[in-house]
Amino acid sequence: MDAELQKLVESGKLTSKAAEQLDKLKPGTFCLHKSWGFGRVSEWNLLLNQIIIDFAGKKAHPMQLQYAAENLAAIPPEHFLARKASDLAAIKKLAREDPAAVIRNVLESAGGNATVPQIAEWLIGDVFSETEWKRWWESAKKVLKKDGHFFIPTKKSAPIELRSAPVSQADEFKEPDKQLQPIIAAIENAAARNQKLHPELSFELLLGRDDLLARIPQLRTTHVGLTVAKMIAAEEPRLMSILPNLPAAKEKRILQALPEALGERWMNYALRLIYGNSARVVSQVARVFAELGEEAELRAALERSIREHSATSEMLIWLCKERDGAWCELITPDLLTAILAAVERDQHRESRANRLRDLVLEDRELIADMFAGADVGAARDTVRRLLITPAFDELTKRSLLARIVKLYPELEIMITGGQREEKVAALIVSWSSLTKRRAEHEELVKKKIPENSKEIALARSYGDLSENFEFKAAKQMQAVLMRRKSELEQALHNARGTAFENPDTSRVSIGTIVTLREPDSGKEEAYTILGAWDGDPERHIISYQTAIGQALMGHKVGDVVTLNNDEGAGASEIVSISAAPIDQTPVEVEDAATVDAVSA
Repeated sequence: MDAELQKLVESGKLTSKAAEQLDKLKPGTFCLHKSWGFGRVSEWNLLLNQIIIDFAGKKAHPMQLQYAAENLAAIPPEHFLARKASDLAAIKKLAREDPAAVIRNVLESAGGNATVPQIAEWLIGDVFSETEWKRWWESAKKVLKKDGHFFIPTKKSAPIELRSAPVSQADEFKEPDKQLQPIIAAIENAAARNQKLHPELSFELLLGRDDLLARIPQLRTTHVGLTVAKMIAAEEPRLMSILPNLPAAKEKRILQALPEALGERWMNYALRLIYGNSARVVSQVARVFAELGEEAELRAALERSIREHSATSEMLIWLCKERDGAWCELITPDLLTAILAAVERDQHRESRANRLRDLVLEDRELIADMFAGADVGAARDTVRRLLITPAFDELTKRSLLARIVKLYPELEIMITGGQREEKVAALIVSWSSLTKRRAEHEELVKKKIPENSKEIALARSYGDLSENFEFKAAKQMQAVLMRRKSELEQALHNARGTAFENPDTSRVSIGTIVTLREPDSGKEEAYTILGAWDGDPERHIISYQTAIGQALMGHKVGDVVTLNNDEGAGASEIVSISAAPIDQTPVEVEDAATVDAVSA
């Protein structure tokens, strides 16, 4: 152990366990922190009880020794992140020449397994761009499967695992017809046995069996008539609930088998599926229609559902994301109207409504694409519909309407009620009060509203919404929270912070202390005039918006003003005006332009 660390242990300033850990974190050592991620120890400053670490986004960050010992993990030079930091060019070269070696190093550094998103996080940004990563990973997967040292799961969310020894199918089965025939029988028996209670498992087993039969012609089925097509026909009434439980690739194969299973009815059944399932099913069904040359039928069905406002949120989300190419004809102002109808319909299904609502708000090009080539009459009808919808709060409506008005300036009169919208007077507030309001808004958005959404979902699970008190109470609280959120956003949009520096003391203004004297009694009383949210009557701090504040504003020393109090109206003379203390609260506040941008 380092001699200086040993002295700290002997003096009782550091535990022996912490000292042992710090001994592994000498300058130059790479490390990981649970919050700040990868870093490198820059130096020790034992006199100040500090260790200095260079993190990617936080250079020369000091940590107390005990804290560093408890929260930093030293990583060896062969760790992937350490290698990448030491010689990025070598890692890029290795990725081009030997993808398996890169993934092996990543998995070893991650403890033997990692999901694809975790692997991507270590590679995207410095080794690859987003686009380069997608191309590289598709080719790398093929290399990994051939290598034999890697287990590649079928589910994307499952981790890729590193095997201690390679597995080769060619070596496993010297006589595949004899060795695998019993497995075929076992698969078919399990599929038949599980069809009633676990149909999704039966489908996966049969698809796996079909893959084996196709790969090894010597194998044969032991259950004549046990086919995927016949199982689809048998499970037609509940297929809609089975499909989402299958991996995407197997779900697609089931949908591709619909024509064989249902004959002429397959198209109508497939169209029914897109009304009752996830966005993934919608996407898969669309691919099947395209592969079979039936895109026109699907386009006509989608157009009809948009026109009749029967399109589901999942259908609309998919269509908005896939609006180029074959589906561009459906991207019209009618689509926005259908979206409003879907959000209104799904207000009691928060996840669906929120996904669609967020998509419309965040996709800045969507409105422009919908209204490309549309006449002003269609735009006017959509504006009317948007103005009255309860699907969006007022700030969101204003943002969407602004996008339409940008395309059709002549429609602004509809929004402003025949007159140009008057600018709302800015609210002058102290930095400290602005900080509190922003903190309240953040707590609403990040804590209270999400917690309320969970309470709604839990209450809904109790069933029978008409008699569900918990659900009604949670929904009422949701309305209160959303109303408060809207109020805060409007207030923050108009707020302008100040520290009340250098106020005009020649007259009563914001940021001044006014001393008043009653003519009869000679009694004096002082008021501090501050921002809109700074009132504290017990300390005689009043907002400039209050009745007393408004009565005093603009007056000079010697003026007599009439103020209302509990005993009625009374006259007082202004005897002095001085500057109020500067608001010292340190705070970083967005400027007005940033606040406007967020609100929009």
